[in-house]
Amino acid sequence: MRPFAFSRADDAAAAVRGVGPGGASAWLAGGTTLVDLMKLDVMRPTAVVDINPLARDHSAIEARSGGLRLGALARMADVADHPGVNRDYPVIAQSLVLAASPQLRNMASLGGNVLQRTRCTYFRDVSWTACNKRDPGSGCAAIGGVNRRHAVLGVSAQCIATYPGDLAVALIALDAGLDILGPGGARTMAFADLHRPPGATPHIENSLAPGDLILALTVPAGPWTRRSLYLKVRDRQSYEFALASAAVALDMDGDTVRTARIALGGVATIPWRAREAEAALAGRRLDEAAARGAADAALAGAVTHGQNAYKPELGRRTLVRALLAAKAMEV
Repeated sequence: MRPFAFSRADDAAAAVRGVGPGGASAWLAGGTTLVDLMKLDVMRPTAVVDINPLARDHSAIEARSGGLRLGALARMADVADHPGVNRDYPVIAQSLVLAASPQLRNMASLGGNVLQRTRCTYFRDVSWTACNKRDPGSGCAAIGGVNRRHAVLGVSAQCIATYPGDLAVALIALDAGLDILGPGGARTMAFADLHRPPGATPHIENSLAPGDLILALTVPAGPWTRRSLYLKVRDRQSYEFALASAAVALDMDGDTVRTARIALGGVATIPWRAREAEAALAGRRLDEAAARGAADAALAGAVTHGQNAYKPELGRRTLVRALLAAKAMEV
């Protein structure tokens, strides 16, 4: 690990001032991603600002009639255990329970979790020189390399790294928002605008400006939030990232879909909102054939690279299972 300056911020304004412009500093909350990447020499901040004192004001879990507000310093385990989240937003609770390990969930903050970086081996191992996400213009070793776990949606000729998180998939399905404080003051952002597909600039992973600090995640209430779930398919049942996952929230009239909210994980470069699948289900009776049609629409744009050619079909089957399971829920 390289030398760095360490400081502690006592409030959000001090945290923003402590990081400031330029991108050479980093915030430390749970540290479950940052410290790993610093040890691997992938991230090299010259200064680290501890923002854990902000938990005093920005870790509340508020489940109200108008929606859910989660402080960005709330720990994953606390949100997963919250009775209001489990009752009214089960897709969020499930996405957290199925993530990481109990030890990591006890430490990791929500804000850090949604900004976690890819687990692509070529990104995390600096002995590989070809990684456009780590070293812009160097190439993408994954495209012709070991890419069984890599993305098939939202990919580009410069990067096929998969977004690894679970919570973000649930949040994008539920039209979540962000409360942000930055050098220019406070503002809000749609969660769907946070993550950027790689395109020609895979090293620019999100829409935050230098010094922007996420203070809270908000989820509007809706008739679909209780009939919601998160299904995750992975190589093993514990402490593993998704090969494919689906966040589904349904508003039903009997067997007919009024509104569907669908997002996919494990198959895309960013948390992936499957709006084509939602449109395919609107006003239709939900059965296996309709679910398969929606899944076909969701994965229609998939681009494979050799070892990950199985992923579109796995993604389709995962979504079909999730839709039928959500339909069967008692709410």
